Amino acid sequence: MVTVTIHGEERQFAEGTAFETIAAKYQNQYGGLIAGVCVNGKIQELFKKVKTDCTVEFFTLRDDVGYKTYVRTATMLFLKGVYDVFGSEAAQAAYVEFSVGNGLYVNMRGHVEANAGNADSIKKRMKELSAVKTRIRKKTYSLEDAMELFAAQDMKDKSKLFRYRRGSTVNIYEIKGYFDYYYGYMLPHAGFVKWFDVVPYEKGFMLLLPTKEHPTSVQRFVERRKLFETMAVSGEWGRKVAIETVGDLNDQICRGSMSELILIQEAEQERKIGEIARDIVSKGNVKFVMIAGPSSSGKTSFSHRLSIQLRTMGKMPHPIALDDYFVDREQTPRDENGDYNFECLEAVDVKQFNEDMTRLLAGERVELPSFNFKIGKREYRGNYRQLGEDDILVVEGIHGLNEKMSYALPEESKYKIYISALTTLNIDGHNRIPTTDGRLLRRMVRDARTRGSSAQRTLQMWTSVRRGEEENIFPFQEGADAMFNSALIYELAVLKTFAEPLLFQIPKDAPEYHEAKRLLKFLNYFLSVPSESLPNNSICREFIGGSCFHV
Repeated sequence: MVTVTIHGEERQFAEGTAFETIAAKYQNQYGGLIAGVCVNGKIQELFKKVKTDCTVEFFTLRDDVGYKTYVRTATMLFLKGVYDVFGSEAAQAAYVEFSVGNGLYVNMRGHVEANAGNADSIKKRMKELSAVKTRIRKKTYSLEDAMELFAAQDMKDKSKLFRYRRGSTVNIYEIKGYFDYYYGYMLPHAGFVKWFDVVPYEKGFMLLLPTKEHPTSVQRFVERRKLFETMAVSGEWGRKVAIETVGDLNDQICRGSMSELILIQEAEQERKIGEIARDIVSKGNVKFVMIAGPSSSGKTSFSHRLSIQLRTMGKMPHPIALDDYFVDREQTPRDENGDYNFECLEAVDVKQFNEDMTRLLAGERVELPSFNFKIGKREYRGNYRQLGEDDILVVEGIHGLNEKMSYALPEESKYKIYISALTTLNIDGHNRIPTTDGRLLRRMVRDARTRGSSAQRTLQMWTSVRRGEEENIFPFQEGADAMFNSALIYELAVLKTFAEPLLFQIPKDAPEYHEAKRLLKFLNYFLSVPSESLPNNSICREFIGGSCFHV
């Protein structure tokens, strides 16, 4: 018998008892499905067995670790459904491209028609496997055997990924004859995947899943057409340059042709910025360009580059930061923890902003404020503006797309732009890279460089930052006139060099250690790219340094 301590309570279990069995005895004490376990500070899968006395903590779908484990397992179950209903070739071709809201978009690439009947067939098979709790087994293979296994299944993306793996072994998951590789932890059997739906969409299907906020139900799919098309276009561009996965990128690095790829990618971004500028000018009456996007999207560099494009077309852009309209510190609302909530709309003097912009639109000369972050007060330092015929104000801030922010301005005078780093590069065809990971690494590197903040501090703040984005930015993204994807196909290989030393500094006893370890494992897939070949106007420079813009 061994002693397992849970919530300070010691209980005896037979040696070799699976943590899945122990979790079942405590499930009713948790607000969500238990999907993972931390044993003496180390995250393990539930099918692992207790061997010695230990202290245990469980993760549920409300936790990041547990939720990602559920999503991975549901993805494998979906692909197993495709495998059983439509055959191995269809499962191999299926490409898990990106998430849109609570849906994972899987492009079937012409191997399965996207219709309601086929969606129901996949869903039915998934439910059958879930109902009988079909086991998911994990087995360690030598690197050579794993590459042979996937080469035989014509999964070249996985063989290519493993070619750059530094270890000598790899863990492969199997569910009733279907083998696959997943980056991260998995659940013991299909019965854990209780909540899901499958609906046809474009060239494939949306696998709808619960959210961390609503872990026991699946919300109706809400189409975000502009976001989907922006990501789909970026994915198509990756296919055109033959870089869809990390393995493809590593191949390019090894060929020594990264300098050319960087120039091509930067030129592609500049082309799109130019198109947005032309669209703004073509409208005729635009006086306010409103730019918004989540943290570390590259808004500042983008606004500078857009301004340059506007100037080539005879316009005179002037930057305005919504942050300069913050209310004085003592008037700033506080969140449920008593901390200042700088991300809510009430933290901004909306009335004053609209008064100033209305006066500018009327041709008046207006003194604009500057916010002194050291003393927490708005100041006036002689920054006067008066709009001439060719002047345009480039307004940047998280509330830029919210109509409440600019309620007094005529709609025809505004042009709204949503910007985000929408990563479409995959680890392999079945393992997508969350867009939030790219932004998190960007912010971590920038905060360390410009603010002296540790990676641990950035991770501590990230949940709050993400909550602010969900409340204040994402609900308004589809109202944008244009969307810009600031993600660079090569940037994670550049960020790797800067981020790894920061992540290694997080101590093992810190609550953020597990996330740091996950990110380090993720970065390990990439070969490094030196930053010297990046142009000085690259959006990536906003985070690693060396930008020609004041960022």
